[in-house]
Amino acid sequence: MSTEAAPVVSEREAHGAEVMRTLGIDPDAVIAGVAPLDERFGHTVVEYIFGDIVGRPELDLRTRQLATLAILTTLGGCEPQLETHLRATLRAGATRAEIVALLTHVTAYAGIPRVMNALNVAKRVLPPAEAA
Repeated sequence: MSTEAAPVVSEREAHGAEVMRTLGIDPDAVIAGVAPLDERFGHTVVEYIFGDIVGRPELDLRTRQLATLAILTTLGGCEPQLETHLRATLRAGATRAEIVALLTHVTAYAGIPRVMNALNVAKRVLPPAEAA
């Protein structure tokens, strides 16, 4: 029998984990993925980003995810996160057509190279046009 106590999870972290699960993102995998480098960072992502920011009630998750796609595309160099958030955006209720329209719209502000990178990720994640 182990004498280790279960880790205490704050309300903020529990809320963030719930939001992540709703979007199809595994909070435990995020925490474990960075734990070898920084024990606390993954918890901060769950607690702060998803609990305090993404989990706010003023915007629905679909709108927040579309904004996230636009930001990640504009930043560039965020292709792994873009892939995760493309899946999350579909799960939040956005359609393939809306996502492609959003990425096309970003071209005017972020440029063709950034959007081409995002579209290359989207080709792997989004269902084919015929299936949509």
